[in-house]
Amino acid sequence: MGAFVAAATGFPTILFTSALVVVVLFWLLVALGAADAHGFGIHAHAHPHADGWGLGGVPVTLAFSLFTAIGWILSLSATVLLAPLGHSGLVRAVVSVAVLTGALFLASRATRLLVRPLHGLFPDEPGPSRLDFVGLTCTIRTGRVDGGFGQAEVRSADGSAAVVQVRQTGTEALTSGSTGLLYAYDETGEFFWVAPCDAALDPRSNPG
Repeated sequence: MGAFVAAATGFPTILFTSALVVVVLFWLLVALGAADAHGFGIHAHAHPHADGWGLGGVPVTLAFSLFTAIGWILSLSATVLLAPLGHSGLVRAVVSVAVLTGALFLASRATRLLVRPLHGLFPDEPGPSRLDFVGLTCTIRTGRVDGGFGQAEVRSADGSAAVVQVRQTGTEALTSGSTGLLYAYDETGEFFWVAPCDAALDPRSNPG
């Protein structure tokens, strides 16, 4: 037990031990709902350096946790196994540097292999949002639109169509088939504010 503690708190394993403590505390906070498992929405694929190491496509927090845990196990095991070789200070220093280098290299390779099957669980792009419809034109699908009633069909940038709830503050005639402009979204009521819009002004209907 003494050898284990000495190895875990000695160089180079202490570097991984310190990081592992942070990782464990972080996931405890996640379990208690006090932290975001995605690292506040930041994903590894958003960082070119992470992609360069082959760790893109998963949250940075997950990749770092795996890397830290693997590095800690490798460094601790190698330190304990090679301890008999470190009789002199110079030999201990050489062995420690070799263990650190090997642990970092093997941990990065192992982490890349482990995160690869997980890429499909973390989409590269965020899911569609209703706010993406703000600023687009729509086609009214109900006989009228007022402050409490109305529906319209809107097409997103990728060509997909959706039927949304719409409301207007004015008294302009918005009837089935007319064109409107979605200019704001009410999150409380879950509907869009719409205003009459001349279809000729829609840039998508005028390629020239």
